[in-house]
Amino acid sequence: MTYARVPTGTLGGAHQVVPPAELEAFLTRSLAGFPVDGKTVVLVVPDTTRSCPMPELMHLLYRELIGRVGSLTALIALGTHSYLETEEIERWFGAPDGVETEFPGMRVVNHEWQDPSMIARVGRLSAERMAELSGGLVSEAVDVEINRLVVEADVALIVGPVFPHEVVGISGGNKYLIPGCATHEIIDLSHWVGALIGIDSLIGRRGITPVRAIINAGAELIPTRRLGICLVVKSGTDEVEFVATGELDDAWAPAADVAADSHIEYVDAPLRKVVSVMPRRYDDLWTAAKGCYKMQPAMAEGGEVIIYAPHITELSEVHKEIYDVGYHCVEYFTKQAERFAHVPKSVIAHSTHVRGAGTYDAVTGVEHNRITVTLSTQVPREVCEPLGLKYLAPEDVDLDALARDPEVLVVPNAGEVLYRLATDRTRS
Repeated sequence: MTYARVPTGTLGGAHQVVPPAELEAFLTRSLAGFPVDGKTVVLVVPDTTRSCPMPELMHLLYRELIGRVGSLTALIALGTHSYLETEEIERWFGAPDGVETEFPGMRVVNHEWQDPSMIARVGRLSAERMAELSGGLVSEAVDVEINRLVVEADVALIVGPVFPHEVVGISGGNKYLIPGCATHEIIDLSHWVGALIGIDSLIGRRGITPVRAIINAGAELIPTRRLGICLVVKSGTDEVEFVATGELDDAWAPAADVAADSHIEYVDAPLRKVVSVMPRRYDDLWTAAKGCYKMQPAMAEGGEVIIYAPHITELSEVHKEIYDVGYHCVEYFTKQAERFAHVPKSVIAHSTHVRGAGTYDAVTGVEHNRITVTLSTQVPREVCEPLGLKYLAPEDVDLDALARDPEVLVVPNAGEVLYRLATDRTRS
């Protein structure tokens, strides 16, 4: 179907702070021009693992849309993260008296990726197409399955922040649909492509990376009109630096550029030791591993990243296979492909993203990893060490003393800002 395109609107810029009143006025004007009157509209929003002023955004969106649209649903784009409990949704949306009371007439649901009745197949990317999109890294056909609420809506309005990302380069945009509202098959294959490319070459990279190309191609199969409100948010805050609105792809592009300018820190020399202090929005290592991903490009050979998160009690709430697989470099898996053929590719990809670059000799069984990854959480030593992670008791960590050590970088609120060497500026 051919549409009259919604013009792209932008406000703010890298390292700026858009005053809340200006943001509200800008979004109110933008939404007034969105073609949603009488339509079935699904708001696709992130889960709690992203810094974002979601309560303010949700109240504004509800106010501006509920009287215009035919129906309104807020769909939390979990990918394969854990479902949010009722209390978590109420806090995330700023609805202390309950979402039904705060937002009457709006349905609020998790992306129920484990419920086949909530999933619709929208098409298939052929093996030849996947080879083209991935630059020859994979030649395997993949079905594209998306949450039924998105597929059956007239308009999907994607609302969320944009950050450097280990799998796709820069997050946001269609990523809220794939993997956000997708199922395992395309999630696994796209994440595996990211693992084969490697974090150092991919994370924070501007433009259409191979993984972004796969996600975009899958999103094009969805029959729903895609509009976007793409934000760059100061990490760990509700402060909006930049916002773009309009057709989803058109809004994502400038936001991705601003995110690359705003959320990449450059250091002059390789880092020997980093302590990534993880906020509570990451409740297992599956999500808190971003504290390692974002540091790897700046690490010295033989350096150490400590993921300090005393509140974390497990490696993954959902993907229990990681307890059997452990954490290894990508060669460990590519050179033993048959051994790990039964393991979901997204689990293997997560393993390699955490462990980082390295080599594996299939003859000797010797693995060499470029950096050491140490977990300082409630996951005990007897779990960590057999899986390839070092262990450090949280009670033995003195953050103040470490911050005074010139050989150590302590990163508060880690996980959203990417660190790179100054000599790598052109890589983003």
